Amino acid sequence: MSILGSKLDELNTTVAHLIDVYRALPDPDVPVYELWSAKDVLVHLTFWHESFARNLDDLVNGRKPSPLKGRLIDLNQGGVDAMAHLSLADVLGRFEAAHAIIQANIFNPTLTLIPYKKGSRDYTPEEHLDIVNAHINEHLRDVRKALKR
Repeated sequence: MSILGSKLDELNTTVAHLIDVYRALPDPDVPVYELWSAKDVLVHLTFWHESFARNLDDLVNGRKPSPLKGRLIDLNQGGVDAMAHLSLADVLGRFEAAHAIIQANIFNPTLTLIPYKKGSRDYTPEEHLDIVNAHINEHLRDVRKALKR
């Protein structure tokens, strides 16, 4: 298996754990961070997963990607606020749809560098999968801790 294939397998495993936790979530409003509930954390992860999927889709279809622009703190909260009206099931569906786009496109041979956000360097597909996997795992650990309180 290629390095890229291994990285995608790792991300797929993390995503499966995330989906399992959220499908069994007793209360989406359980606080995880000072200002974010468990649902907000999933919204945040979905916001970034959709951005990754959009950038991949643009690149493999010959379009210029439009990476997110702004300060991380503003992007993060803006993403959460924009999807606050959605149900947990709707957010989970959007996350899964974005992940399917990533899975379908990450092996495209035209991909060399993928933008993350304006003002940040671009990443190889392997690096991007590592970053996304670490990001999801970090928040997943925090959600699991919050559920044990």
